[in-house]
Parts: sequence; C-alpha cells; structure tokens
Amino acid sequence: MDKRIVKAGGTAVLIVVLAMGILALWNAKFKEEFSLFSGRSTVPEYVFTYADNQPDDYPTTQGAKRFAQLVFERTNGRIKINVFSGENMGDENQIAEQLQYGGIDFARVSVMMLTDIKPKFNVLQLPYIYRDETHMWKVLDGTIGEEFKEELNGSGLVALSWFDAGARNFYNSSHPIEKIEDLRKMRIRVAKSDMMAAMVEALGAKAVPMAYSQVYAALETSSIDGAENNWPSYETMNHYEVAKYITLDAHSRIPEMQLASQSTWERLKKEDQEIIRACGEESALYERELWKIREESVKEKLKEAGCIVTELSPSEQVRFRASVMSVYQTYCSDYIDVVNRIAQER
Repeated sequence: MDKRIVKAGGTAVLIVVLAMGILALWNAKFKEEFSLFSGRSTVPEYVFTYADNQPDDYPTTQGAKRFAQLVFERTNGRIKINVFSGENMGDENQIAEQLQYGGIDFARVSVMMLTDIKPKFNVLQLPYIYRDETHMWKVLDGTIGEEFKEELNGSGLVALSWFDAGARNFYNSSHPIEKIEDLRKMRIRVAKSDMMAAMVEALGAKAVPMAYSQVYAALETSSIDGAENNWPSYETMNHYEVAKYITLDAHSRIPEMQLASQSTWERLKKEDQEIIRACGEESALYERELWKIREESVKEKLKEAGCIVTELSPSEQVRFRASVMSVYQTYCSDYIDVVNRIAQER
C-alpha cells in the first residue's frame, strides 16, 4: 500500500475529528451564551400538569394556556406547565379529586365541584344570588372572594384566581319557556350537584343528573327535554342543534377557579408561589375578556342559526326567584350571614 495514501488518509481523518470537536465546543458555547442571553434555563426545574375539561379553543382553556405561558416567562423557563384539555385527564369531578391528592398539579374547576369539600361554596352558586355580572365580580374580587379562597386552606387545594363562566340559562327541544308553568314536568339535565337538582325541582321540573358529554345524545333521543348551561357551552357541544329554545333567566352565575394542588404548592419556593399567584390573577383577567367576546359572538351565531331566544318578563323573574327560596334554607342555612353580605354588596 502506498504510504503517502495512508498518511494522507490519516491526516484527513485527523482534520475531520478536529473539526467535529471544534464544532461541538462552539455549539455548546453557543447554547450556553444563548441561555445566558435569554435568561432561561435550557431544562425546566419543574414540569407540571394543568387540566381543563373544556375543548382547546374554549375561553377557560385559553386562560389556562396564558397562565402557563406567563409562569414560564416569569420564572425564566424554570417552571413549565403543560395544559391538557378536553377531558384528557378526566371529567371535572375526577380532575378535582386528582388535584386534591396530587395526581394533577393545576386545574380549572367550577365551584360546583368544591361543595363536597367545603359546603360553604354552595353560597356562590345559589340561584339568583347575584343581581348581574357586575355584582358578582364586586363580590368575588373583594373581601368575600378572598374569604372563600382562604376557605380552601387545609383541603389539599390552593386557590389562585376566579374565572368567568357566564350566566346559566334553560334550553329545551320542545317549546319556549315564558313562564314558570312552561317548565313543569320537563326533564332537565343538571350537573351532578344536589343543589342544582333541588333548584330545578323547586321550579317544577324533573332534574336528571348526567355527565356533560352525554347531553347531546340524550336531547337527540328525547331521554331528556332540556338542560341548563351558559352560552359558550350551549354552542361548543352543539346542544343548540337539538334544543333550539333558550330562555335567558340567568338562574345561576357559577364562577370557576384556578387551583393548585397543595402537595405541588408546598414544593415551591415562596418566590415562585408569589409569581404563580400573580400569573393566576393576570390570566384570569385575560380569560374574562375572552369570555365576553366569545359569549357575544355565540349569541349572534346561534340567533342566525335559528335558535329561539326568550327573555323573562320582570314579573316572571320575580316568580322564578320566589320559587327557589327553599334552596337557600336547605343548603345555606349555616351561611345566611354571607348570603346577606352578598346581597348588600354595592
């Protein structure tokens, strides 16, 4: 073999090895400098889960994503939160349970899911307890709202902020509801909440507890006559296709909460807890704005799609409210002082 070829081959290999070494060192240096320049860790210190049972484009899920984004930015990439939507981590009941025991790190849940843990939360979902949306936010963003957040201390949950979920209205497949008699004997789906069922029964209808995901099929097959929910849910799950009559009675304004698992919370430094609380509040304001936009666009879309919208007369609103007063006594007799404080909030 020609020694010059061997020598030349060896030299070529040496050059390639040196070049690869220099490239590797340059690449590592670049990554280090980029990391320092960006101020972010290349590998997060924590990777957490966040569950929301609503679809990916829903206002609450978008609020969750904003929360995750803010936390990532404000911690310089040390804390990453992955958002799972659309019941990928279970329905709301399952999410609340997993959150309480540390199976999920963060979540958005309705206060309806918290009443078994803390019965006082029944107050916030009492029928017709708020005069309007402005009244509700005055309550939740004030002293009373803070007291309810503190109520969760020791429950395995940490309250971060309040999300909007709009006003809930009745809708059905057979006729407009213009007066209380129109509800009599109708089979109305409710979430798995004793108090919601009691409200429906107090209005003369038959409450049918049922999972959210089963409502469309039940309406389509006439297993139920109607349901109750907010405008975006009415549209997102296509309930309007099989129940075109909606009555704007706003019987409930049930707020929702961004929550952390206490076991997750206790792993964090105080500095990170403060950052996460601030991000929770900021993302909640974002979600509320998204909710307003979504609600208005849905109303217009569904009216154009042929939904028949009914508004109760003032006298009928009084009759609806009077009919559900027994619910206050049954579920919130121990918290009448809080009920009165909410009524007096101006």
